[in-house]
Amino acid sequence: MNNVLSLSCMVGLGGFAGSVARYGLSVAAQRLSIQWPAGTLAANVMGCFVIGIITGIVSRGETLSPEARLFLATGFCGGFTTMSSMVYETAGMLRAGEYLHACAYAAGTFVLSMGAYAAGVAGLRILARIGGGLWS
Repeated sequence: MNNVLSLSCMVGLGGFAGSVARYGLSVAAQRLSIQWPAGTLAANVMGCFVIGIITGIVSRGETLSPEARLFLATGFCGGFTTMSSMVYETAGMLRAGEYLHACAYAAGTFVLSMGAYAAGVAGLRILARIGGGLWS
């Protein structure tokens, strides 16, 4: 198996594990609160915590193989939550002293994501009106 395929498999396996863990957390959290997205909050916070640990290990100069980083950070945390990747990238900008870029990226991610969500909901409503029973 070539290196790109092997590394892709590491990401895929990590993503599978993260996605399954996210689902399990969501199911467990639904028992606590149906009115509030406790599972999503927990996944975002826990994913950021895990990627923070990974960053701390690497920044201390301790060895974490590229395969382990791909499995844990890109795969598991990526499958568990994309919030962890966004926080990791923003933290990198802050470490590099790029405060304006970090703020713009964090705020832009939130604002654009909320806008995209609203556009998706609105677009579906429009299609429902145009298409009648097809989209309702």
